[in-house]
Amino acid sequence: MRYLITVLSIVLLPQILAASEVNVYTSRHYDSDAALYSEFTDLTDIKVNIISGKGPALIERIKSEGVNSRADIFFTVDAGNLWKVQKEGLFQGIKSKNVLTTVPENLRGPNNEWTAIAKRARVVFYNPQRVSQKEIIDLAYEDLADAAWKNRVVIRSSSNMYNQSLVAALISNIGLERTEKWAKGLVENFARKPQGNDRSQIMAVANGEADLAVANSYYFGVMLSGSAGEQQQEAAKKVRVLFPNQKSRGVHINISGAGILKHSPNSENGNRFLEFLLSPKVQKYMVDRSYEYPILEEILPSPEIAGLGLGFKEDDISVKKFGELNPEAIRLMDRSGWK
Repeated sequence: MRYLITVLSIVLLPQILAASEVNVYTSRHYDSDAALYSEFTDLTDIKVNIISGKGPALIERIKSEGVNSRADIFFTVDAGNLWKVQKEGLFQGIKSKNVLTTVPENLRGPNNEWTAIAKRARVVFYNPQRVSQKEIIDLAYEDLADAAWKNRVVIRSSSNMYNQSLVAALISNIGLERTEKWAKGLVENFARKPQGNDRSQIMAVANGEADLAVANSYYFGVMLSGSAGEQQQEAAKKVRVLFPNQKSRGVHINISGAGILKHSPNSENGNRFLEFLLSPKVQKYMVDRSYEYPILEEILPSPEIAGLGLGFKEDDISVKKFGELNPEAIRLMDRSGWK
């Protein structure tokens, strides 16, 4: 009998240990997320193990680990990245009814294999000393290609996933031909060769190097909060934010999101982890520190982001389109001369 108990212990112990953990592969780089993981453990007794890195490297690691992978959750930014993981066949369907009833269908992946955790708006920043209200009233993304903005617009390079997803959304909304014409016009309006990150574009507008910048709203929250330094905080105070396409389909919305991996040894814990991230308390904690927009309508964003305005119209396009149309978007950007 003692021998049998010993054998059973050897066989079952790994399963017992596995049942008490969730392994999260994440390309999000927010120090504040660590406190969330600790709270999840306190609430559930499920230990959160974090593997952090850049998205492409993590994807390659998951692929190389294959059926032996211990990864349960892949947590990243931009729906296009999540689509790439799904295309590789690396996700399984989310089983949590709580998650599926909380997150709108347009913010979930095909077959419910991934879901949004927070939202990001790609907006226009302008310098009120150089741009009149008449020029920007009812501004749409399409208007950025107008000759009136020649040598006045800055935006990141075409290799940036946020821009690729914006172009994919435009292809879905206005068609390939119109989007390509728009992209060529936009390139003609560049104030400088694309360079730097989103904050660099906002800084360029604040410093008078350009009049308009396209960037994600959460970068502005980081700058305005002072956490990126006094220089960036002062720059943020010099610019204003505009939500494009308010008279039509609404502002472009992207996401931070996550999915449960195909060979997850702890998929039940993974579903519980996603539920946790979408709970009201965690949503509020997360967006107050990441400056993103919450999924839950009853939760307000951070004061810095709420100050930009609430109740704006969002484009309700399915974010899965950003992945589906990504190859076409990249080819179009290349043809347009967008470097």
